[in-house]
Amino acid sequence: MEPGLLGPGDVRRLAAELGVRPARSRGQNFVVDANTVRRIVSAAQLRPDDVVVEVGPGFGSLTLALLPAVRGLVAVEVDPVLAAALPGTVAERAPGLEDRLRVVQADAMDVTDLPGPAPTALVANLPYNVAVPVLLSFLQRFPSLQRGLVMVQAEVAERLAAGPGEPAYGVPSVKAAWYASVRRAGPVPRSVFWPVPRVDSGLVAFTRHPDIPPEHLREEVFAVVDAAFAQRRKTLRAALARWAGSPAAAEAVLRAAGIDPSARGEQLSVGDFAAVAAARPRPGGSG
Repeated sequence: MEPGLLGPGDVRRLAAELGVRPARSRGQNFVVDANTVRRIVSAAQLRPDDVVVEVGPGFGSLTLALLPAVRGLVAVEVDPVLAAALPGTVAERAPGLEDRLRVVQADAMDVTDLPGPAPTALVANLPYNVAVPVLLSFLQRFPSLQRGLVMVQAEVAERLAAGPGEPAYGVPSVKAAWYASVRRAGPVPRSVFWPVPRVDSGLVAFTRHPDIPPEHLREEVFAVVDAAFAQRRKTLRAALARWAGSPAAAEAVLRAAGIDPSARGEQLSVGDFAAVAAARPRPGGSG
């Protein structure tokens, strides 16, 4: 039996009862359309034994739709009033599923561990202002996350899923690709939110790569990515000069990696960036 999902009137009533006003500073735009949360759960391709982490559950619109589909759900909510109210909403609208829910009242960017079994999937309507850092930090901190589906600003969705050479390709694209295969999973109109945002949203799905190199290599590769896109109009020989020590050193590293020094960062795949990082001579080493 499907829980009593929240509609526009339900969300506004809960907001009034709790004295909550959506805060733009927290990127709070709450989903008020039941069909949209059903679509998200379906597109997430969850399994009955999954443990989902949801960031920014708000009043519980998506939470209620997720609970019947999974073994457990950890909801990370920064707003203490919303975090305290969520278990009661679940008890009222999804009786019998309360034991599947754990609520963590915290800023998602500060979360380094979660209660209960390790999460296997991330499904969330991410706040616009922190969507990319939250996604990347959770992929880094929780290697148990195998897949997920997040709703983000449409422009951010394009960036996360873009490939080399595409206009939206940049730092978020490369760093997300380090962890996972990322794809667009459909648009979301602004009309399904309260308050209605000024931009459209999009769904992004990801599947973690089976083997991800160790953390120290990630740091080295990400340093190259940051340097390459900090001056994205410059050639890599110029953009990586400070990182490598000089333009000549940058050219030597790039040639050793099989990369044209006159190329630009937007042309390189995550594998190319890894090759550049690996080609940089190590202090006291031969390369």
